[in-house]
Amino acid sequence: MRVLLKLVLDCPPDAAWAAIRSPGVFRAVSAPFTTFTSLAAHGFPESWPEGDHYVMARAFGVLPIGEQAISLSYRERSDGVRLMRDNGHGVSGALAIVTRWQHTMAVAPAQGDRTLYRDQLLVSAGIATLPLWLFYWSFWQWRAIQLRRLAPTWR
Repeated sequence: MRVLLKLVLDCPPDAAWAAIRSPGVFRAVSAPFTTFTSLAAHGFPESWPEGDHYVMARAFGVLPIGEQAISLSYRERSDGVRLMRDNGHGVSGALAIVTRWQHTMAVAPAQGDRTLYRDQLLVSAGIATLPLWLFYWSFWQWRAIQLRRLAPTWR
């Protein structure tokens, strides 16, 4: 199933691009519903490099949901749209029921030195897909609120 966001953010595209590559922003737009701790020896990097990053997810900072691999790649299209894709997977706990995870974020210029931000999640989990989709749809609405709130601070 698919979850989509399409927002105009009040910040320049370069600022939005830096923000979506930031583990700090990832954590800020997820909290308080889901919190993440890096499983890397030195914690979260300042900016996500391409590759695999392992995290522990908790509901409301307390209830363990499981370990997740965030598998990032970046691409810039010829029309200037920049894409960040996470093809990660759940490693343990409730996250391991997810059989397909493809999260793509796109940043493009919008009128007035603002950013067109598009966010798509494709997720499958067998018979659990529908209830999981309902959770992610709600969570993505929260992310939208947080992204809009934080974007002006990225200037």
